[in-house]
Amino acid sequence: MSSPPTQSEVIIKGVTPNGRPFRPSDWAERLAGVMAQFRPGGAAMGPGAHIGYSPWCVPTTLDGVKAVVVNRALRDAEPMAWDFVMNFAKDNELE
Repeated sequence: MSSPPTQSEVIIKGVTPNGRPFRPSDWAERLAGVMAQFRPGGAAMGPGAHIGYSPWCVPTTLDGVKAVVVNRALRDAEPMAWDFVMNFAKDNELE
């Protein structure tokens, strides 16, 4: 579970327009994994940094639904990464 989103965050919920869960079931972890290199200070943040999620793109579960919390700071730091995540949500018609 996650705390409620703030104005500095966008929540992408894994729900399709017909109300079904988005598949595959691990989509949120996969998306956040792709985005793991985009983080404050850049990708090289010391030993073990490569095995964690970026604080700007974190998978979670909200009300029993897989979701990804995307911090708007990503848009300023890495506009192309922001566009990738937002286009993923749009292309897959996610909430």
